[in-house]
Amino acid sequence: MSVDIDKLAIRYGRHVALEGVSLTAMPGEILGVLGPNGSGKSSLVKAIAGILPYDGAVRFDGAFERPSVIGYMPQDHHSRAALTVLETVLLGRLGRLGLRVSDEDLASAETVLNEIGLAHLAMRDLGALSGGQRQLVFLAQALASNPRVLLLDEPFSALDIRHQLEVADLLARLTRERQLTTIIVLHDIPMAARLADQVALLKGGKLVRHGLVGDVIASSAMDEAFQIKLITERLESNRVDVLRIDLPARE
Repeated sequence: MSVDIDKLAIRYGRHVALEGVSLTAMPGEILGVLGPNGSGKSSLVKAIAGILPYDGAVRFDGAFERPSVIGYMPQDHHSRAALTVLETVLLGRLGRLGLRVSDEDLASAETVLNEIGLAHLAMRDLGALSGGQRQLVFLAQALASNPRVLLLDEPFSALDIRHQLEVADLLARLTRERQLTTIIVLHDIPMAARLADQVALLKGGKLVRHGLVGDVIASSAMDEAFQIKLITERLESNRVDVLRIDLPARE
């Protein structure tokens, strides 16, 4: 399912969070959304998810009607409910928990927990888990409904490096196998270089650059947006390897 964004604008009172953003995300691809703090990255995915009001247009396969199921994982996902891991993941599929859960729903939740590597924690209370484990649970929740559009806001922030790499490889595989349209907000530039197919670079609420991952990350626009100096090496298939990130030389 393609997601087409046309002249998207979001305001919080007098503050302009996004202005005139137009881009397209395609099925089977991962769009990484990069930008410095306050550039509007989270606002963008919230608008696509239907959580924030906006001006402009968001189309799904050319239609304005939002799909019934969108997998969305917010940056802040604190849950005070006394739920087990399995119940939390089932909420992503059912919307609410009733007295009866179908075999199909239960099997789907268990499959996702196996894929994420959390099956052994299924009956543990969510509140008893570490921050990284909870983050994986909410990722499983976003995947449990078998969405066609997957929106993830900083899904790696609480994970150690091994789990970051494992989850990144899982997301890349599921995106291609299920032909998901996956949009991920990231702060980690090397991770974006590894994971994304396309990159949207935001700064000050405006789209600075949008295109293939290698073209965007190797561009001077990245240095200007983050006020850094990226040293990159071109790889095959229009990808880049981030060799070093430095502060710009003082004049």
